This record gives sequence, structure tokens and C-alpha cells, in this order.
Amino acid sequence: MADRDWRDRVVSATESLLTWRNRRRSTRREKQKQKNQIVDWIEAFVWAACVVLLINQYLLQAYQIPSGSMIDTLLEQDRIFVNKLVYGPELLPGLFKMPGFAEPQRNEVVIFENPSYIGRGTAFNILQRVIYMITLSMVDIDRDEFGQPRAHFLIKRAVGVDHDRFRARDGVIEILPRGESSWMTEAEFQQLAGIEYRLRRIVDPLDYPLFSEAGREIALQDLSLSTDGNALRRLQGFSFPDSYHIDTVRTGTLYAAQPHNRRLAARNAVFERGWYIPENRMLLLGDNRDNSRDGRHFGPVHSNRVLGRAMFKYWPIARIGRIL
Repeated sequence: MADRDWRDRVVSATESLLTWRNRRRSTRREKQKQKNQIVDWIEAFVWAACVVLLINQYLLQAYQIPSGSMIDTLLEQDRIFVNKLVYGPELLPGLFKMPGFAEPQRNEVVIFENPSYIGRGTAFNILQRVIYMITLSMVDIDRDEFGQPRAHFLIKRAVGVDHDRFRARDGVIEILPRGESSWMTEAEFQQLAGIEYRLRRIVDPLDYPLFSEAGREIALQDLSLSTDGNALRRLQGFSFPDSYHIDTVRTGTLYAAQPHNRRLAARNAVFERGWYIPENRMLLLGDNRDNSRDGRHFGPVHSNRVLGRAMFKYWPIARIGRIL
């Protein structure tokens, strides 16, 4: 008798559960029929956008290459995915960077906040980044007065790390690594460190005497001294003069004329002795060395500003592949 009562209770509970499930499904179907198709489409879009936003914010972000500064590694308009989890994603776009699993390393291609970027306020920055991520980098509302996207983020290669020194001589990067006593060219350092990456040079080394003369002419003009301006006129025929080299010569010329100017003294010392890269900072340079505004202009970048590691290209289809 007890077994029969137990079986009856099990059957009754099962029937109640099945009835409840059927009633719930029927109610859901009725609500779905009554729902406006436009509202239904909007809900689906919002859910999809939230999923894309979460993935882009914390895992992988789509990014479009804005310039030719990384040719031939990356071409302008290439679309890539960036690993944001490895270095620690931001809790909110532009705010509260969380710890990552690793620190940025030498030779990695990374995306980072442009040190020269001037924001338009926290609310606008968050809105811009949300739209940029949801649309997989296809829509960027942060544009200048000419309608061109402003460079909020840059992508470069980590060439120097903390405690290195670097300088440029006639467009060639020289590195003094930690523990070494003599400077070496970037190519020599690559062999020493066992790393390899391709560099693109546009400027002919034979043109550097002209760039030096142009730098001196600019310095003389700054000092209100007369000059024939011949070098500056010839310089107009160059598409990519080495502005860093020209500024180096200009600063050195001004410092020679004004040795008590502290600002000039400090800047000239950097050009002569090289940049020192402090702890938790790195030197980020474009592989297209003669057409890249990078660490030679804005100095070493703090690792907290590095947002992710470039992983692979996904568009155009012919260029799909890893980024090395």
C-alpha cells in the first residue's frame, strides 16, 4: 500500500511539472505572437550588440589600421583582432585597467593610447569606443575638422624595454641594452637578441647631409639670423624627410648658441645621450621608420597605456594571417 501511494505521488508530481512546462511554453508562444516584430528585432540587435561589446572590451577587439606607419607588417585599412585579455582589459572603456596575465614584451606588436591624443571628455570617449567596438571598427565618430578619424589609439612594435637607452643616427636606431657597455645598431641588436622583424626605409642615407643643413637653417631662422634657405627649398621635394633628425640638428645648433637655456640643454642631452627607458615603460616604433610618428617624438610609453597585443589580420581575405 505504501509503495502504491509513493508511486501515485511521483506520477502526480511529474504530471504537474509537465503541465507547468507546457503552460509556460504556450504562454511564451502567445507573447511571441503578440510582440511587435520591430520590437523583437530591436531586442535581438541589443543582445547581439551587448555580446559583441563584451567580447571586444574584455577578450578580442577589432581594430582598423589607420596609417602606413607599420608597412610592410600591416597595411593601411587592414583589419585585425587585438588580444585585450593578455595585458588586462579596462573595466570600462577608458577607465580602470585591470591586471593581466603578462606584461608587454620586446618585439611584440601592440595597440596603445596615443600620448598626444587630447580627449573630448569621459562621456564622449566612452560613447566613441562603444560604437567603435560594436561596429567592429567600421564606425568611428571621433573625427577632426576635416572629417578624418583622430588617432586615439596607435599600433607600433615594442623595440625597447625598461633600462634600455636608444638614439637615432641618420635615421638608424641605436640601442644600448641594460648591462651592455657599447651602443649597437638595431640590426646588430636583433642578431644579439635572436629576434627578427622587417623594417621599411624610404629615405636614402645620402640625403641626410641635406636634412642636417635644413635643421641648421631652421635654427638660424629661430635666432633671427640670415640664411639663404637653400636647404629648406630643396627639402620641399621630399615626401618623407626625417623630422626627428632635423629637430636633433636644430636643437643642437640652438643649444650651441644658447648654452644656458635649460630646456634646450635637456633636449640636446636626450639627443646626444639617448632616451633612457624607465621601469614599466617601453619604446614603441613603427616598422615603416621614415613615415611613423612614434616613440622618437613622444618618448617611452607606460605599460598601463598598452591595451592589447595584435594577434592576426582578418581582412582583407588575401591578407589573413598572424601578426609577427
